[in-house]
Amino acid sequence: MSGFLPITKKEMRERGITQFDFVYVIGDAYVDHPSFGHAIISRLLESHGYSVGIISQPDWKNDESIAIFGEPRLGFLVSAGNMDSMVNHYSVSKKRRQTDAYTPGGLMGKRPDRALTVYSNLIRRTYKKTPIILGGIEASLRRLAHYDYWSNSLKRSVLLDSGADILSYGMGERSILAIAEALDAGIAVSDIGFIPGTVYKTQHLENVYDYKLLPSFEVLQADKTNYAKSFYVQYCNTDSITGKRLVEPYPNKIYVVQNPPAAPLSQEEMDEVYAYPYMRTYHPSYEKLGGVPAISEIKFSLVSNRGCFGGCSFCALTFHQGRIIQTRSHESIVEEAKLLTQEPDFKGYIHDVGGPTADFRVRACQKQETRGVCPNRQCLFPKPCKNLRANHEDYLELLHKLRELPKVKKVFIRSGIRFDYVLADPDDTFFRELVQYHISGQLKVAPEHVSDQVLHYMGKPEHAVFMQFTEKYKKLNEKYGMNQFLVPYLMSSHPGCTMKEAVKLAEYLRDLGYMPEQVQDFYPTPSTISTCMYYTGLDPRTMEQVYVPTNPHEKAMQRALIQYRNPKNYDLVKEALIKAHRTDLIGYDKHCLIRPEKPSERPAKAASGSSGKRTGGKQQGGGDFRGAKGKNSSGAKGHRSPIRNTQKKKGK
Repeated sequence: MSGFLPITKKEMRERGITQFDFVYVIGDAYVDHPSFGHAIISRLLESHGYSVGIISQPDWKNDESIAIFGEPRLGFLVSAGNMDSMVNHYSVSKKRRQTDAYTPGGLMGKRPDRALTVYSNLIRRTYKKTPIILGGIEASLRRLAHYDYWSNSLKRSVLLDSGADILSYGMGERSILAIAEALDAGIAVSDIGFIPGTVYKTQHLENVYDYKLLPSFEVLQADKTNYAKSFYVQYCNTDSITGKRLVEPYPNKIYVVQNPPAAPLSQEEMDEVYAYPYMRTYHPSYEKLGGVPAISEIKFSLVSNRGCFGGCSFCALTFHQGRIIQTRSHESIVEEAKLLTQEPDFKGYIHDVGGPTADFRVRACQKQETRGVCPNRQCLFPKPCKNLRANHEDYLELLHKLRELPKVKKVFIRSGIRFDYVLADPDDTFFRELVQYHISGQLKVAPEHVSDQVLHYMGKPEHAVFMQFTEKYKKLNEKYGMNQFLVPYLMSSHPGCTMKEAVKLAEYLRDLGYMPEQVQDFYPTPSTISTCMYYTGLDPRTMEQVYVPTNPHEKAMQRALIQYRNPKNYDLVKEALIKAHRTDLIGYDKHCLIRPEKPSERPAKAASGSSGKRTGGKQQGGGDFRGAKGKNSSGAKGHRSPIRNTQKKKGK
């Protein structure tokens, strides 16, 4: 059925609906676009004959806000939105953000902290027995006991704190449809414990089979070492083929049971998901409020894949989307691209063709088709696996087709590439065409750091690999007469980064003559290896101790070192250099970072470091029930490039 799904009682009546099968409560504005998880899940259910009403950003202080449609026939679906609500609200320094891109007009404060828990309790006060199903990124990453940075404590499964009945984790299409079919068949929600990709609670384990028993919540609270061990068991069981059922005990004989992940979607299923009759924009009622800012990042972008085998320690994708690559067909993507060209405000530019990692269009190795991913080994870290299929042929063919479409002037790649994967491909055709056709003046990549010690804990390749990439990028620009820059994403205060390592990064930037406009201070979001390190001081992969900068002042010094040229950072930089016993970098020589005397605080050319979320960062990677990819916006002005080509000719 075309048109937006109902968000008011009036729209419900206009469709002739007297009772919805599901009422979907979301923390975001209602945007009917396939980059928003709530759009995919609602359209999926609609395509299978279920009616869905949307309650967007209800007033959690008013019980009536949840009852505008009455009681649904089958249940409530609840999602905090495309981001964890705490990340949406707070910077890494725990300061309240000023805007919310997922709210009409960018207004902050339209959803509560810990939205899943608040919304679910709001529902339960009015509807005592109606099934409540949780989903989205907040549910996925909080499905079992997890470290909560904002309260600096270990928290229970969100399933318990919310009072919900069942949780759908991961991308969600398979599990949410199976839940709907079970409820429609008359199965009580308390008896739905058999669906992959779900988490449920029980007081009995007699009917739970073939499971691994995790340490109890009390044991996890008593010793952080136990949490590190338990977390790594979870991390090694995120694949649909190799993953085991996990059971986490709680007081009063309550068990939280995590079923193995749902199987990835086939290409045909992916195509079907993206072919639903989306309106491709926000609900028109938001127009008078200024629209929904987030639409601008994705309106002219194309999702081509899901999953990521990159294995960055600070990324939550392993827990949410998994490591198996899932792709749409060329035909599906080209058809969507044609729809974009028909939009009245289309200017000829497709802003992105990608996913969590744009150039992952094939599964990492052949055996993953039948045997799944290796539970305790990575595809690219510390070196590319000998079985890795580094191949860009399919992606290149897709890009060729898109470039040839009428009305398309240029196709950009903005959602990020893995430079080590590009180098691992023995055929450099993709690298050459990337430079020639798919960059908007600047290519953003994510080396994150220059210290091999820090990179090891990040799960990233050694610095020499990035240097190899930059050298080849420079040569290709020279070859094609291009004047394109390379802009690195860098991260401060990651576990393993001492002040010595932070100074090393500052010296690297000095030698490049480059000061980043943005700096990402490590943000401990739930369910990542890096967050586990932050909380426990242990690398869960080896159980070795890791130095962790947790003091806010030390984190500020590390961040300031990356932007040592900014006069506002002078005091912090000087203190950091003294603490690192590097006073040789205070002076008048060209190798020095700062002078002995404090300069006047004139505005720096580059903006101060960002202590908040990185735009498009994969730390979230999430959407409602199934996730939405983030965006890295290419072509931002104001950066000095570490690679400047002397050629004057601009790229065509």
